[in-house]
Amino acid sequence: MSPISDRRFTFNQVAFEYDAVRPSYPEALVEDVLLLSSFPQNGRILEVGCGSGQATPPFARRGCSMTCLDIGPDLIKLAAQKCQDFPGVNFICTSFEEWQPGEEKFDLLLSATAFHWIPPEIGYPKAACLLRNTGYLALCWNYPPRPYTGFFLDVQAIYRQVLPDWADPNSAPALDEDIRKTENEINGTDLFEPVIVKRYPWSRNYSTAEYLTLLNTHSDHYNLEEDIKKRLFQEIGALIDSQYRGCITKPHLTVLFIAQKRTNGQTFCF
Repeated sequence: MSPISDRRFTFNQVAFEYDAVRPSYPEALVEDVLLLSSFPQNGRILEVGCGSGQATPPFARRGCSMTCLDIGPDLIKLAAQKCQDFPGVNFICTSFEEWQPGEEKFDLLLSATAFHWIPPEIGYPKAACLLRNTGYLALCWNYPPRPYTGFFLDVQAIYRQVLPDWADPNSAPALDEDIRKTENEINGTDLFEPVIVKRYPWSRNYSTAEYLTLLNTHSDHYNLEEDIKKRLFQEIGALIDSQYRGCITKPHLTVLFIAQKRTNGQTFCF
């Protein structure tokens, strides 16, 4: 198993914190997914990487039948608790790569901020294989704020001082370039019709404690050496308390990539 794959198990170790502070997804995205996919009344959704249920409940409340996969047993328990009033929603603790669904087919494969953990040479063909001929792939991510402003610009000085080996985020590709890369990746599989891309800007407020908890749910921060993490979090917390009155607003851009299965595409069923 690769180091990147190992990092996927981090989230279950902070399941309750993850559930408390990780962002959800806009209601407008949920409506668009169901509308653009022409989701049938008795349709079935496969959710890949459901976590503790950041995206699951809005679909469950709309009466969707769902099978939800995640590798974290504690995350799965939290997600199941949120959906206990929806008997059509089922949870399985397994990875998408290892799951063997038999002859099961779905009208929609949904993955919210999770599909990047799956090798694309496995993820896209298996997704296409599991979809009905009229089915859709819907992937979405919450992107961090770029270009940096306010607190997110000021905090970079702390990262440069405490973690000088970390890459300068300003050297990362532009956000539009990241979005085009994902769009091109899906289109390049030849398994789906041309991708529709939709953007949803929104924001969420975090207290000092909430923001530090959020950082600790990110695998790169969680896996820092304890003394380094302690110093980093102390200095970030002091910045928020002294310069931002103990509260920051984090802008989010949720981006949806949705595409119908190409019925003449060649799919390899696992």
